[in-house]
Amino acid sequence: MAAIEDFDTEEFVRRVLAEDLGKGGDVTSKATIDPDARFTAEMNARQAINVAGLDIAAAFFRALDPKVEIEQLAKDGDAVAHGATLMRLAGNAQAMLAAERSALNTLQHLSGIATLTRQYVDAIAGTGAVLIDTRKTLPGLRVLEKYAVRMGGAQNHRMRLDDGVLIKDNHVAVCGGVAEAVRRAKAANTGLQVQVEVDRIDQIEPALAAGADRLLLDNMDPAKLREAVRAVGGRVPLEASGGVTLDTIRFLAETGVNFISVGRITQSAPAVDIGLDYALSR
Repeated sequence: MAAIEDFDTEEFVRRVLAEDLGKGGDVTSKATIDPDARFTAEMNARQAINVAGLDIAAAFFRALDPKVEIEQLAKDGDAVAHGATLMRLAGNAQAMLAAERSALNTLQHLSGIATLTRQYVDAIAGTGAVLIDTRKTLPGLRVLEKYAVRMGGAQNHRMRLDDGVLIKDNHVAVCGGVAEAVRRAKAANTGLQVQVEVDRIDQIEPALAAGADRLLLDNMDPAKLREAVRAVGGRVPLEASGGVTLDTIRFLAETGVNFISVGRITQSAPAVDIGLDYALSR
């Protein structure tokens, strides 16, 4: 599996299966299927997608049937066409059917993030701007969702609050101004870069004079972004953020900003359609 830092796949699989199986397990499969019955299946993409989470999906089946035979025909980060087979499986029928929903839920969600992320990445291709994510993630799934962002071709911003100093509007309000907030952050000597959010052009020079290492240009239209790019003149990296959509991101990228952050790639990505289909033994 592609590297997922600070993530315990075994523990995640255990918790998700416990949530779905409850105390009694898959009572339907137990009631209708012989304990020794075999099941062969194909996991198919029912739309064009970018794949993320395939190895984790396989781990669910292995957790309930250690002897399951799995042939993976794609890998995380791949772009696959409608109808593509992602993996073939053969194993104990009760175990595979019990693991099916957990595996598909995870794969559909993560691939949905990767697929939407790739659409945004493609929309700004050639501009020089880099797409990054935010901390707008489902509680408990941040590591996986940010992994899916990388599989879609974007980069991660902060993973946690201790990853970087990012002064937002509420910090500025409490401190009494952009310059004071930046001065305090620099004086703290965290060893981290100090990024500060500005939503007006007149905040730029005070922020830079106080030592800001990077600016987040919040909710600025393309004209304002161009003005900010000119005012900064390459002194620090610039990130555009706020209300970015697929319809607007290209216009923002063409202003000359270095990064564009988009919360909706994790917060609002729709799950993609992937199915586990019974197949005759080969």
